[in-house]
Amino acid sequence: MKKLFLILLLALAAIMPMQAQIIDPVKWTFAIEDLNENEFDLVATATIDPEYHIYSTTMPDLGPLPTVFDIKTSEFFEAVGEARDLTDVPMFYDDIFEVEYKQFSGTASYAQTFRKLKEGSFPVTGEISYQACKDGQCVSLTEDVDLTYGVIEAVEPEATAGAKSNIWAMILEAILWGFAALLTPCVFPMVPMTVSFFMHGEGESKAQGRFKAFMYFVFIVLLYTLPIAIIIMATWLLGGNSVTADIFNWLATHWLPNIIFFLVFMIFAASFFGAFEITLGSNMVNKSDSKQSTKNLGGIFFMALTLVLVSFACTGPIVGTVLIKSTSGEFWAPIVTMFAFAVAFALPFALFAFFPNLLQRLPKSGGWLTSVKVVLGFIEVALGFKFLSVADQTYHWHLLDREVYLGIWIVCFALLGLYLMGRIRFKGEKEVKELGVFRLVLIIIDLVFVVYMIPGMWGAPLKALSGYLPPKQTLDFDLNRIIEENSEKVIDYVDAKFANMAVAPQGEAQVVATFDEEVKYADLFHLPHNLKGYFDYDQALACAKAENKPIFIDFTGHGCVNCREMEANVWSDPRVKDMLRNDFVICALYVDDKTDLPKEEWYTSTYDGKEKKTIGRKYADFQISKFGTNAQPYYCLMDHNGNLLMKPRAYDLDKDAFVNFLKDGIKNFQEGTFYQHVVD
Repeated sequence: MKKLFLILLLALAAIMPMQAQIIDPVKWTFAIEDLNENEFDLVATATIDPEYHIYSTTMPDLGPLPTVFDIKTSEFFEAVGEARDLTDVPMFYDDIFEVEYKQFSGTASYAQTFRKLKEGSFPVTGEISYQACKDGQCVSLTEDVDLTYGVIEAVEPEATAGAKSNIWAMILEAILWGFAALLTPCVFPMVPMTVSFFMHGEGESKAQGRFKAFMYFVFIVLLYTLPIAIIIMATWLLGGNSVTADIFNWLATHWLPNIIFFLVFMIFAASFFGAFEITLGSNMVNKSDSKQSTKNLGGIFFMALTLVLVSFACTGPIVGTVLIKSTSGEFWAPIVTMFAFAVAFALPFALFAFFPNLLQRLPKSGGWLTSVKVVLGFIEVALGFKFLSVADQTYHWHLLDREVYLGIWIVCFALLGLYLMGRIRFKGEKEVKELGVFRLVLIIIDLVFVVYMIPGMWGAPLKALSGYLPPKQTLDFDLNRIIEENSEKVIDYVDAKFANMAVAPQGEAQVVATFDEEVKYADLFHLPHNLKGYFDYDQALACAKAENKPIFIDFTGHGCVNCREMEANVWSDPRVKDMLRNDFVICALYVDDKTDLPKEEWYTSTYDGKEKKTIGRKYADFQISKFGTNAQPYYCLMDHNGNLLMKPRAYDLDKDAFVNFLKDGIKNFQEGTFYQHVVD
């Protein structure tokens, strides 16, 4: 009985580690939501384990894998457009790939719209492929979709913690812009007019005066907030959340609005530089101004309207910036951020209306306002090119690659520094004979910023500006990349020279590998550091037999951040590179590649019973079937009969440990010692 118990205990111990290796950190729920009589959404909601995150449906070419909908359409329905994110989070900057993308933690919702071709009930089946990552490992997974169209369930996407933090960041930025707007040359002169309007309240009590001041504040806020709220409400009532999201997505990414915004910013910048004055029609302003004569609520409303209209020449671009930064498809985000801007903008006027004597403490308008106007002009030019850059990247025009964009910013802010120093003057400005402390501080900040940007022309990451700059891969001359490539060539050249100079023992010729079969998939995949290897397991196995070498299997992926970290920080070690180059046959297996296999290579997995039709599916199935894990990176040392030489190794940046891993693998290969790896 004791022996039986011991056997069961050992069996359980062998099984449990294997079960722990199967990683499935995301739980999915699916529902169908009718949009109208002819269209419906398939909504997928992911609940993600705390340590993991998954990715957006739209990702850059370099970086982690996107979440992809692969739904089998039929005679009953067809897809409309691409799958989209319903959850919104701030953009994440990836230091490894040097690109921006969105990643989701906690929960994430996605949707794909379909158009019905026939009435009746029908199956909606397929799968969603995605990548889940945490520190140390990434997992490429799929989830089956199996629903029946007929019973409609409304799905309300859950807001993530990232979305909440994003909205608060936008609110804070909107508040700062609102306060900054007070200093613009169109707005600041309105302060005395406001005070004079509220000082002539003869016969009124303080309570009445404060009530009118409060209503003045309310009207300013409403005049800024209500128009955008009405537009959003109208689109939502006509087409629901998806239409509102589509409109904002169109505003944020389509070339037409971005070109319009760019031109608007350039026109306002020219106005701030003194080329011409931008004013609203005099009839509009005069009519609203004529209504101010009465001190009832109507007069207060038209006083607020006059302020909004007159100040629009300066606040228009600011309002546009606030709105565009919040147009992520969230129903409330643009309304809330516009409300925050309006409150901050209106608050100083309300305070001056409450306490008119505060006016005496303000600096008088004059030359300093002209300087503010010019400074705003330079900032308008810089920010305006961001809109043109969005259109350029979206449509691949290649007009504003990274170095061109940076060149514009460097010149723009260098000219701003010269202006602040008094070296540049605009029409009607007085000569700057001496620098005040505040102006000197601004000059230092501006020139430090210019110096910071200059190395970006040759490949410096400029992480502080990652949200504004085009991606680094658009850089034509990347000094870091050139140095790395040429250093590898020099190292390889020197290695080759030393290899040719080496004399074999007893005068024998050196044995050189003779397995020179054409490398399969060499047009698709490449190894780092100029290493040579294979991308097909069977071919690598044949090479290992021919050369009598162990195999180094690298389960990797295009979007595996940790794989790139290992390659950059561990594989780059000269000891590691030397052993990989000379002592192993390298076999890199991409588990996330979407390239179709030839039809004769399709097969049905014995693990999950699904047909494997792509390179990635084939080797993902191979990894989980043979080694019981689906995480990357995952390194296996094997002999040419498929026996493991060492316990497989995952993400770990310890270079010495990796060197020992390779050395022990070589030793075990020579001695014929194997590692017993149990897979349930």
